[in-house]
Amino acid sequence: MVDENVTTAPATIGALLRVAAARNGDRTYLTFDGVAYSYADVDGLADRYAAAFAADGVRHGDRVALMLDNSPEFLWACFGLGRIGAVVVTINTAAKGELLAYYLTQSGSSALVLGASFAGRIGGLPAVPDSLERLVVVEPGGDTVAALASLKRPVRSLDDLLAAGAGVPDVAVAASDPAYIMFTSGTTGPSKGVVSPHSQPIGVGKQVATAYGYRSDDVLYTCLPLFHANALWYTCYAALAADAAVALAARFSARTFWSEIRSSGATEFNFIGTMANVVLKLEAGAADRDHRVRLALIAPAPATLVREFRERYGIQVVSAFAATETFLVTIMDADSPIEKAGSAGRPAPGARVRVVDEHDVDQPVGIPGEILVAADDPGAMLTRYHDMPEATERALRGGWFHSGDRGYLDEDGYLHFIDRIKDVIRRRGENISAHEMEGILVRHPGVQEVAAIPVPSELGEDDVMIFVVPAAGAPRDPVELVRYCDRGMAFFMVPRFVEYVDELPKTPNTRVEKYKLKDWAVAHRDELWDRERVGVELTH
Repeated sequence: MVDENVTTAPATIGALLRVAAARNGDRTYLTFDGVAYSYADVDGLADRYAAAFAADGVRHGDRVALMLDNSPEFLWACFGLGRIGAVVVTINTAAKGELLAYYLTQSGSSALVLGASFAGRIGGLPAVPDSLERLVVVEPGGDTVAALASLKRPVRSLDDLLAAGAGVPDVAVAASDPAYIMFTSGTTGPSKGVVSPHSQPIGVGKQVATAYGYRSDDVLYTCLPLFHANALWYTCYAALAADAAVALAARFSARTFWSEIRSSGATEFNFIGTMANVVLKLEAGAADRDHRVRLALIAPAPATLVREFRERYGIQVVSAFAATETFLVTIMDADSPIEKAGSAGRPAPGARVRVVDEHDVDQPVGIPGEILVAADDPGAMLTRYHDMPEATERALRGGWFHSGDRGYLDEDGYLHFIDRIKDVIRRRGENISAHEMEGILVRHPGVQEVAAIPVPSELGEDDVMIFVVPAAGAPRDPVELVRYCDRGMAFFMVPRFVEYVDELPKTPNTRVEKYKLKDWAVAHRDELWDRERVGVELTH
């Protein structure tokens, strides 16, 4: 389905905003917390932020990290930095401790824009990279500067930064210039910073708007975090492509979801599968169809979920296969046959998909293997992993992006996603690196060895489980271990299940046989130590 309203996209973020503002003027682009911003407003705010960052010393190619909750300021910073050719590094707001320090260090960020609520977390880091020269705080409180004093870096408020801006410098920016670095979980190593050129979010936005028939009278709702590509590219950039509006929520709440949908006039929303399952568990009522939504982009979308949303809410569910490194690789649109519901759809225009064995040899129809992706337009995908040439070469070998995901193609060319080949746990929309979790846990004095695995969640996706070999003489105390994790990990990484063992099963070359641990966990789920059942609450 193609909508004639989706226009040819300019090549850079700055140009995209300028053209969209000229076309739409006072029409609403964004609503947040009851405040509306027009397309003209957004273009002007992008100029203001661009001028402010430039006056503060940010130059073409500099990397600026954003650690902000969903807010208009997040978008204005992205757009302003894009206009002067700087690179936005999005930071997961749940990050803390060594993982947060790693994001700042690995990205080589020269500046950090943060919400005041994160000042204590930043100030509590044992060290920050030498590259980090300055901090900008949105709406700082009285104790913000004190919380950041230990870093010995200049700290100023966003308001002061904006007040000091002059004119927007004339900077030559190309479609191939890096625009974003978003971190994706590591497999056998640390998280990788995905370097995306200007052409990627612009192309993704146009692709989404075209594939799902977005119109200029649509209101695209998202409660997903802007530091991920789903909300930022698949909603905010898609709206720019379709001359549509964005209704941005601070976060997902099942209690307020439908009231926000109704009050915003939303006609489309994006979900991850677990959120959809939570909404379906709400009590049914006469108001279930009291909304304007015609389309929901949900991944994954099993056949039962597609049918329930259509029958209960009158909403057509569409889906896709994609990654931070790519674009919409496959599309399951409103015209797809219902018997294919549960698949990820067929390859999108301009996308090429293969399923291969461990030697990169194509698998027959119906036989699972690793999903490989290529694009007719190389600007539609990542440029590289930041400062990780070997990981880049592995992922892009042979001219194909190796996704690390397992699936198969059926006889009609539909892609069916099965699971991840890589050592990653998927929880509440976040990809968790088991390698990084284990690296934090093994530094606990009571831990000799540890293995982190996914356990299927009753809400869909995974819960986190760890198998722990205790150090000699150490107590077997799962509560204390969870508390340790809570202090040093993002909330979504903290394990739900803990099992102490005398040893981990291993291959002759000493690799942990995690498939055995997974099989055991599933078979003994009702017997596992479960922090939710025990009632151990997290601090955030």
